[in-house]
Amino acid sequence: MIGATMLLALREIRRHLLRSFLTTLGIIIGVAAVITMVTLGRGLTADVQEDIAGLGSDVFIVFPSRTDPNVAPPPFDEEDVRAVEMQIPGVEAVAGAVETNAIAFHNGQDWQTGVQGASRAFFAAQSIEVVEGREFSDREEARGESVCILGPKIVEEIFVEDRVLGEEMRIGNVSCQVIGVIDERSSSIGPGNDANDIVIMPLKTVQRRFIGNNNIQYFVVKYDPAYEAGAMQNQLIDLLRERRVIQDGEDNNFNIVDTAEINDTVNQVTGVMTLVVTVIAGISLLVGGIGIMNIMLVSVTERTREIGIRLAIGALAREVRLQFLTEAVVLCCFGGLIGIGLAFGLSVLLAGAIDLPFIFDPVVNVMSFVFSAIMGIIFGYYPAHRASKLDPIDALRHE
Repeated sequence: MIGATMLLALREIRRHLLRSFLTTLGIIIGVAAVITMVTLGRGLTADVQEDIAGLGSDVFIVFPSRTDPNVAPPPFDEEDVRAVEMQIPGVEAVAGAVETNAIAFHNGQDWQTGVQGASRAFFAAQSIEVVEGREFSDREEARGESVCILGPKIVEEIFVEDRVLGEEMRIGNVSCQVIGVIDERSSSIGPGNDANDIVIMPLKTVQRRFIGNNNIQYFVVKYDPAYEAGAMQNQLIDLLRERRVIQDGEDNNFNIVDTAEINDTVNQVTGVMTLVVTVIAGISLLVGGIGIMNIMLVSVTERTREIGIRLAIGALAREVRLQFLTEAVVLCCFGGLIGIGLAFGLSVLLAGAIDLPFIFDPVVNVMSFVFSAIMGIIFGYYPAHRASKLDPIDALRHE
């Protein structure tokens, strides 16, 4: 009986193909909108999380900040970095850093790039991997020798492939030997610098040869995730206020950024945005369901004599109800399938246009299809019930 009912439903849909398509348009748009928005939301979240991961996980980033717009805040120094490392429990690594810009010269070519002075601990704190060559040695770091580790962008621009390690190059007026190349990164702390367009040199080298002082522009604190981040941040604030002689009631002349906190905030914001847009798109599904109910009521009116004949020759009311309910569910399922296909194409197109990763979520697609089928049951039940309750005599008299 179910097979015969399905065939009858398909036959009726095919007889009014254009009307059936227009009827399911609301379902198609609703399903496509929901899946597309959820997919793009997941892609946006993954993209931002990748950028945050480039700053290191479980990391505090500490910058000086102005409390008076006319007075520059005091810089950090090596003693501040050492005090944080020694006095705050749970700290795994602390690394000071400075940054500037310079022109890199090699093999007759030049390239404007960023120069970063950092200690060896900086690589671990920022999850920077040296894929070719090596990191700085203790001797090179302590003596501030002219060695450098390059980002993949600068290697691509001014170096010949397979001829990088051991090459001599000039950064501004400073010659240095290339000892390593870092892996491609998604983000950087430094202002205005591409994370992959960077030359990393020992901290003392950049301080002496480029900056001209021993100041530290910012430092990163890698902490053990087993420790409570909020408590550690409060200890860090207390220590820095003491070292920078900030009186009670005065504002901090430094900022602390917690990458884990940024990650949580991003997840919350993108989650709320996706939910809101999905709810709005869900209204389209509701409108589509009302359209299904409306057209099924029209169909019942058009086929009143047919229903009367079926009831007169022995068809049961539940069989009539099942036929019309099946038609409504099949219509919604077709709309759901078309919507899923449309959403896939839109998601791939839009993700590529705005440079987001495309993350296919089978659960969302399956749930959207199931929900469209449920819409068919909910909004198709009343017309089907109305058809099953027709009186055979009155139905046969219907013009």
